[in-house]
Amino acid sequence: MAGPGAPARGSADVSPVELYDATLRDGMQGEGMSLTAAEKVRVAHVLDDLGIHLVEAGFPASNPKELELFELLRGETFERATIVAFGMTRRRDVAAADDPGLRVLAECFAPVTTIVGKTWTLHLEKVVRVSRDENLDLIGSSVEFLAGAGKRVVYDAEHFFDGFRDDPDYSVACLRAAAQAGAERVVLCDTNGSSLPHQIAEATRTVRAALPDVAVGIHCHNDLECGVANSLAAVAEGATQVQGTMNGIGERTGNANLVSIIAALQVKLGHEVLEPARLARLTESAHVVDELLNLNPDPHQPWVGRSAFAHKGGLHVAGVRADASTFEHADPAVVGNRRELLVSELAGRHTVLEKASEAGLSMDEAAASRVIDRVKELEHEGFQFEAADGSFELLLRKETGEYEPLFRLESWRAIVEQRADGKVETEATIKIWVDGERYVRTAEGNGPVNALDKALRGAIVEVHPHLEAIDLVNYKVRILDEAHGTDAITRVFIDASDGSAVWGSTGVHENVIAASWQALVDSLEFAEQPGRVRAGRTTPA
Repeated sequence: MAGPGAPARGSADVSPVELYDATLRDGMQGEGMSLTAAEKVRVAHVLDDLGIHLVEAGFPASNPKELELFELLRGETFERATIVAFGMTRRRDVAAADDPGLRVLAECFAPVTTIVGKTWTLHLEKVVRVSRDENLDLIGSSVEFLAGAGKRVVYDAEHFFDGFRDDPDYSVACLRAAAQAGAERVVLCDTNGSSLPHQIAEATRTVRAALPDVAVGIHCHNDLECGVANSLAAVAEGATQVQGTMNGIGERTGNANLVSIIAALQVKLGHEVLEPARLARLTESAHVVDELLNLNPDPHQPWVGRSAFAHKGGLHVAGVRADASTFEHADPAVVGNRRELLVSELAGRHTVLEKASEAGLSMDEAAASRVIDRVKELEHEGFQFEAADGSFELLLRKETGEYEPLFRLESWRAIVEQRADGKVETEATIKIWVDGERYVRTAEGNGPVNALDKALRGAIVEVHPHLEAIDLVNYKVRILDEAHGTDAITRVFIDASDGSAVWGSTGVHENVIAASWQALVDSLEFAEQPGRVRAGRTTPA
């Protein structure tokens, strides 16, 4: 019997599908998205390592950053990816050979050029104000010029599906003009993201019948939350190239998520778009791109999110332990992800035993039951351990007797002073006992948590020098009972890293600094537990 996510029979006969990434151009049109030229080169290498076939770098010479980018890319070597330069059809009343934008594309080192042109009659009338015949000439002459310059040309049919619903014959005529002029592929673009899967399928089927010898691609946006489904619908009707962006970034609600498309094509539909070893880099690659964009990876993102294969309910956990396919649609390891058994008031003994085993701890069912009871008490107070794997492992260690505190607290104090000139100063003092010695340390910081962290490390790094290298990489505060206003209970999460792994800790208190102290201490204590096996979540390279 096939395992979870196994493709349908006959998948060996499916057509190859080319992966086209538009993160560096279309993705950058999303609100708040920005990368330096050097960072874009890093993304290009991530995509190359993943195995993407075509990487669209952007408009050569459209601005100084793009100039710098293409100069940098010219000197780079890529194992799998081909760099694509993007542009538009010629301007009206200018011959293709004299059009500045087309000349830049022709002279660019990139062997592939993608040009976008109009296919919707509404745009001809309202935007570019050209006749239907003139638009066909804009398309044909532009493609012919670039093909004549030795370029592989891809024609992006802008607003194709809107145009197809208005006038299917003319929209197909635009594709035919590009193909006859030398385009190696025509791409059907759902530019407004206005289409549903059945509309994408119908239009793609019509194009394939009208132009049986022309290679077809698909480019979707996600305005109706159908970007991935629409892309797969087009592939089912014969499209052999899929365009998208990493993690679905892009203008408005984003582009089709190429990460989800890759996984669905290969795991569900049997298209081997990536070598298995490269597919296993999918989760890491998705997270690296997010990190370069200064975004927190979405834990709920399909396939690659931290919660994509997370199980919380006791019955679900028991089912997964018996046979993963009972509650998992695919093996998470195939895309480089992993199963998470979440700890909460809904969890059962099996979850705790699994977590203990992962941590290298020996625990029986009676001890697991006591841990569950303690978790329920703490969650009633406001704690949450789903993202606080470090704090939860400390709970396990306390139950098994394998917990060693870093210190014994005497007291701590944080003082925040704002002066008349607006300057704010923060100072923290801690008094602790370590190995029978009393330590008193005072430190200044850019806030009370930072000051407490500095003071605590100043006291214990002499005994635990490895803690000097631990970084606090994320800090979040949540109000649990908003009706109480400034008197509300707060929950703090801290993510810490030793450079190769990340772990979470948590604290809850009506005083946000006290909650932060709890989380801070847990994050450092977890790092120094003797015999610790599991080092937290893997950090992206």
